[in-house]
Amino acid sequence: MADECGVRTVAIGWKRGGAMNGIAVCWSSRSLALAVCAVSAALLVSAGLVGADEPAEGAAVSGQTAEKNRHPANRLARESSPYLLMHAHNPIQWYPWGPEAFEKARAEDKPVFLSVGYSSCYWCHVMEREVFSNEKIAAYMNEKYVCIKVDREERPDVDDIYMTSLIVYQQAAGSRAGGGWPLSMFLDGEGNPIAGATYLPPEDTPDGRTGFLTAAERIHELWTGKRESVNQTSGMIAREVRRLSGPGVLAEPVELNAALLQAISKGIQGQYDPMWGGVDFNPRRPDGPRFPNVPRLRFLLSLYRQTGEKTLWDMVSNSLTSMAKGGIRDHLGGGFHRYSTERTWTVPHFEKMLYDQAQLLEVYAEALQVEANPLYQQVVDELVGFLTREMTLPDGGFCSALDAETNAIEGEFYVWTEAEVREVLGAEADEFLRVYGFGEPQDFEHGRILYLPREQAGIGEGLGAARAKLLQRRSARPRPFLDDKVLTEWNALMIQALATSGRLPDRAGDLQLAERAAGFLLDKLQDPSGQLVRSWRQGVQGPRAYL
Repeated sequence: MADECGVRTVAIGWKRGGAMNGIAVCWSSRSLALAVCAVSAALLVSAGLVGADEPAEGAAVSGQTAEKNRHPANRLARESSPYLLMHAHNPIQWYPWGPEAFEKARAEDKPVFLSVGYSSCYWCHVMEREVFSNEKIAAYMNEKYVCIKVDREERPDVDDIYMTSLIVYQQAAGSRAGGGWPLSMFLDGEGNPIAGATYLPPEDTPDGRTGFLTAAERIHELWTGKRESVNQTSGMIAREVRRLSGPGVLAEPVELNAALLQAISKGIQGQYDPMWGGVDFNPRRPDGPRFPNVPRLRFLLSLYRQTGEKTLWDMVSNSLTSMAKGGIRDHLGGGFHRYSTERTWTVPHFEKMLYDQAQLLEVYAEALQVEANPLYQQVVDELVGFLTREMTLPDGGFCSALDAETNAIEGEFYVWTEAEVREVLGAEADEFLRVYGFGEPQDFEHGRILYLPREQAGIGEGLGAARAKLLQRRSARPRPFLDDKVLTEWNALMIQALATSGRLPDRAGDLQLAERAAGFLLDKLQDPSGQLVRSWRQGVQGPRAYL
């Protein structure tokens, strides 16, 4: 999706059935060609996908995994990606990304449906249950389309191309929607995009949202009845995406000097939230989602260490403290959830990603080099504990992610009721409930999220034994799905973070974790020619890595 500045960094390329190789470019969504806008807007409106980019506010999701027949395995059963394997017994006859699917589409003159997601994506699971397991939808898609499923963590190149295409579509149609996952794209047999959206419900909804089946039927009608217009639009969109990768898009080299650093700093400070911390604040959407955006925090921290400008440290420390106290941090098991769904960092989106753990470990470790803060020390200690306990393979590689849901309920593994806390803690419960925010209002339907109210001075120093008891009880619950594939890029981020935290006093063990992980990458994630591969799972190497 577009980053917090509204500018997207994409890897652009176009190669049918194979790897997409390209260069990183930055582009503004306002720079779309007018010809693309005129044609694709009309096509998008007729397809019914304008505005169908995200779940409706308050969209109902079943709390129970839908009962469904276990169908014979499709082609995804031969893949190693946990995300693809989740769809191996869908009634839809999925193909993995590759030439076979596109050759079939061209030979049978069918459009292609491309679905891109990842294993810890909550709405990807919802769409799998509601849409891809739906017998009626599957029968239609198997007859009229060739369907391809992609794990974006294995193929970020494919994801980048089609997420860019989606944003081009949306801007062409005058939509202010953003991208996201699951990514749902309709393509021609050459891989050129016809129309797209993110999450789609199975059927049309009372609030006017287009359902998946309606969209697929409308697009197929366009495919069979207005092919010339479809080809014109898809060709224009493909050319626009290619244009964005051209050498003219790249900026001239810029000298890195003090003036530039100050300009960058000013831009970041303009998005600082003085009330709740964080450097992604949008006053037009003050209650919108909040992401840690660690690179910006590390930039401000680095500039503070060079200049001593106290305002920079105040911004960094307020942000780190707010996140460390908030529900975005797992106060029992350690580590961080992916982002907060609201301004105060209290209600997270519950998946845990390795790349977030790596970046946050590094910035808290760097902050500890500036100030011996007990809260930051607690964050580092517990994050590394979580990493070693729940995300490290026996040979030292790090797993990719923990899912957001269990039993089809988001956050169920992490939340509590007051009665549960009292049952586990007995006489200790009153103090724990007071310290961890049970007396404060909270807007989450499935239970109470543990957090430290910001105005509270303490950090639960005397409640370590209580937290351990609750963690032990929580460990007996059904666990979120662990995506145990090893990604070279994300492991490298964690190795770097552990090398940083390992320089802190009494943290030599972090360096040993980093060394083991580096050895794992060199042993398992190089092909016979010595080329790094992107992923590894249970002895199976993924595609080659690239920059």
